[in-house]
Amino acid sequence: MLFGLKIKNIFFILLGSAIFSFGIVHFNMQNNLGEGGFTGITLLFYFLWEWDPAITNIILNVPVFFVGWKFLGRSTFIYTIIGTFAVSVFLSVFQINPFELNLQGDMTLVALFAGVFIGVGLGIIFRYGGTTGGVDIIARLVHKYVGWSMGKTMFLFDAVVIITSVFTSLELVEGMYTLLAVYIGARVIDFIQEGAYAARGATIISSHSDKIASKINIDMDRGVTVLAGRGSFTGETRDVLYCIVGRNEIVRLKNIINGIDPHAFVAVSSVHDVVGEGFTLDENKNPLNDD
Repeated sequence: MLFGLKIKNIFFILLGSAIFSFGIVHFNMQNNLGEGGFTGITLLFYFLWEWDPAITNIILNVPVFFVGWKFLGRSTFIYTIIGTFAVSVFLSVFQINPFELNLQGDMTLVALFAGVFIGVGLGIIFRYGGTTGGVDIIARLVHKYVGWSMGKTMFLFDAVVIITSVFTSLELVEGMYTLLAVYIGARVIDFIQEGAYAARGATIISSHSDKIASKINIDMDRGVTVLAGRGSFTGETRDVLYCIVGRNEIVRLKNIINGIDPHAFVAVSSVHDVVGEGFTLDENKNPLNDD
């Protein structure tokens, strides 16, 4: 811990900033591909007047820092400053010694890799508590108070910036490829934010619920919640089991259930952002992998 900040978080925010900046320089700037949000505005200035995105990124984000300080709290605010300045530094570094990828003949490939690099970079930054300023802060606030995913909020805002870019600095086809890249980036962000935490929740209805629950407790070391249920058609009361397991454990869970009651009713659903014992806490209620 350094001034209340985690060294691990700072490291991954820097890593995410490097990946994000690499994508901007080598796919967007080299191929006249726009972007959404504040980054899209910096690219707009670059394409129109050749303003350095590393500098305009800082200038545009200064007013937003005040919003971030008020709403995001001290740690997130500091992580945001780190992420924003890191992006500008890496943008400068990659512009000094860029790789010439020569992908102008395949804009589909350019849009795909631009979306992946930007999505992975921002996804890592978000997951470790930071932002890169601008729309990232707005997306984080909307996620916190409205519940929208960060990717969705950024995509809507990005569309406005892209439409403006099409009327000023991009051709229509370039704008369409830009929209494709932004969509891919938004999906990648959501995958990294949610997919990394994804688990499976199983609802189990069986006449052998006690045996199934005991087997899951012993063999899988997973907790089971027993709920009181009543069938609306038969009026019969029966225990309903609910259990959350990792994605790689769902086949094992089904095998346990099938071995005890092949006729059991089992409904499996995706679960995101799992917190608690067995996922983010150990058996002593201490955080797992807490640096």
